[in-house]
Amino acid sequence: MRTTWLGAGFSGLVDLLMPLRCAGCDDVGTAWCRGCSRELGGLRHVERPLLEPGPPVYALGRYRGAARRAVLAYKESGRRYLAEPLAGHLAVGLRAITAEHQLDDDWWLVPAPSRAIASRRRGGAHMSRIAHRMAAALTASGCRTAVADCLITARRAADSAGLDAAERVRNLSGRVLVQTGRLPPPAAQVALLDDVITTAATVASALAALETANVRVAAVLSLTATAN
Repeated sequence: MRTTWLGAGFSGLVDLLMPLRCAGCDDVGTAWCRGCSRELGGLRHVERPLLEPGPPVYALGRYRGAARRAVLAYKESGRRYLAEPLAGHLAVGLRAITAEHQLDDDWWLVPAPSRAIASRRRGGAHMSRIAHRMAAALTASGCRTAVADCLITARRAADSAGLDAAERVRNLSGRVLVQTGRLPPPAAQVALLDDVITTAATVASALAALETANVRVAAVLSLTATAN
């Protein structure tokens, strides 16, 4: 815990001393410029064999260019202040999904889990941080929204970097677990949130874990997705 606080404090000190630059294009004076924000301004249907059949799956942009750089800056480079604009993009996307599928305005957000070691390195679970800011933005706009931070990744799951599609599936099979005390209420309308969809192994494992707990996921929304 002490290490986490020290890391967070050092990151905050760096933010104060260094000029603010856009995570997408490196322009000075803003964390996330208007031009780069357009790369997370869509709502794209994502299709993966692992996700069929299942709830509708969307991403706001392709995992490339400014969108990819922003996700990596937030996850791996300690730029935690990007949680606010990224959450804002996801809030807009979820409102669009609500309208397109004629769903209720009330949502429970379930962030995709991170490995514990990765969360410690990043100063906390990065998607949980985004989910809480997203819930605040949606609630302020009139959509009652809460967060159910109920998924964890078992310690024996390895880092997925460098694994192919089949290896990612084997790595996460049965290793995304539900914390029953943190589940959304019965019959809640749930959105599963992620940052990047590649093979969809994480999303598929999360959906399977939630299904065993009788949680119905109405939609999956990710910041980005690869081309296939």
